Amino acid sequence: MLPPHPSMFPPHLSRLLLALVSAFVVLAALAVPPAQAAEPTLGELAAAKGRYFGSATDNPELTDAPYVAILGSEFNSITPGNSLKWEATEPQRGQFTFAKGDEVVALGQRNGQMVRGHTLVWHSQLPDWVSNGGFPAAELRSILRNHVTTVASHYKGKVAHWDVVNEPFNEDGTFRDSVFYRTLGESYIADALRAARAADPGAKLYINDYNTDGLGAKSDGMYNLVKSLKAQGVPIDGVGFQGHLALQYGFPNRMQENLQRFADLGVDVAITELDIRMILPADATKLATQATWYSDVTKACLAVSRCVGITVWDYTDKYSWIPGVFPGEGAALPYDENLRPKPAYAALRTALGGKPGDPTSCKVAYKVASQWNTGFTGSVTITNTGSGAINGWNLKFSFPGDQKVTHGWNAGWAQSGAAVTATNASWNGTLAAGASTTIGFNGSYTGTNTAPGAFTLNDQNCTAG
Repeated sequence: MLPPHPSMFPPHLSRLLLALVSAFVVLAALAVPPAQAAEPTLGELAAAKGRYFGSATDNPELTDAPYVAILGSEFNSITPGNSLKWEATEPQRGQFTFAKGDEVVALGQRNGQMVRGHTLVWHSQLPDWVSNGGFPAAELRSILRNHVTTVASHYKGKVAHWDVVNEPFNEDGTFRDSVFYRTLGESYIADALRAARAADPGAKLYINDYNTDGLGAKSDGMYNLVKSLKAQGVPIDGVGFQGHLALQYGFPNRMQENLQRFADLGVDVAITELDIRMILPADATKLATQATWYSDVTKACLAVSRCVGITVWDYTDKYSWIPGVFPGEGAALPYDENLRPKPAYAALRTALGGKPGDPTSCKVAYKVASQWNTGFTGSVTITNTGSGAINGWNLKFSFPGDQKVTHGWNAGWAQSGAAVTATNASWNGTLAAGASTTIGFNGSYTGTNTAPGAFTLNDQNCTAG
């Protein structure tokens, strides 16, 4: 049955009814709180500045669902860490394989992320048939051109930026004694760039190296190379500054000035492999310094109009290459081994113009849903009250009595003494800002079944209630 229309009443009652209805609508609107928009991600903050903020990744990591969730949501660019290198794409002469590279590139495409290609020509991670083949110059030049052409053609239109030549310099600014330089001289760099341009005219072509981030002999060598290539008309669009920094060695010398002088040559610049390691163990002072450095690198990039973006060399310490190469060092990335943001994450957000964010702010509501003799059913609702998504969680609390969890659901449950840990299930590990999940258990007790009063989520204190 339809409600009565105001026209069915006398005029004075119709006016009164309309006024009451209007007031009700206004009050109802005021009573409904507006939806709270999630804070923008690092990628979104960078995009607002006309840049990208990306992460490297690698195939073995893609089975880690919480890791992939952050990778796909926080960053607007990804770089395959190993699957596009020569040993991965052409392990035997003329036998190309792209399955692993295709997997990472397809992931980026599904997430709407730009893909940076790393790397076409490098002295390291070469198959033995290249590094020890003993080829004469003409044959090696043909091999190099064929490799670059085949790989770049395969990813034509899918890879936006290519690190065409990687790490061509020694620390003193002279050319590295690689198989390519030893056999072909400096001209191998121009050959690779020309082949890449012919294979994919739409991709931006980069030369990439480490310890060139500040002014010094090595960056001078790179500067002179780029200047020479430009003068010869060799296609080069950008220079990558890897940014593998270490607290114990100090911040790069006049970094912004260095980036700017390359931009003044008419090329883009990018921070391509950023991580900032420290001598372990990490402590609050080191992490604070690391956060400052992440901020300073970001500010240097933002100050140079042709600095197009920043890539961290994976975003989490869980998958960092540092400990395996520099024993006793690590903790180099913005997220820790448990995928929790570190002070560096907040510093990056602030440097990019956003709020620091606190993705692990939380509220926990615990209640006894039912109780009998010596048993009870507990219900726990976890709410993400932070500004960013929580990707993967563990909830910890301690019973004040002798309660024991006997069976649980919607989480993995473990108990040691009075201490209880609940770990997310595969389907509820991601909690967007404002989202909740409810988990539960059956338990036993004697005496008084008093509720726990303190909870932590990913080792951060939560509000109880």
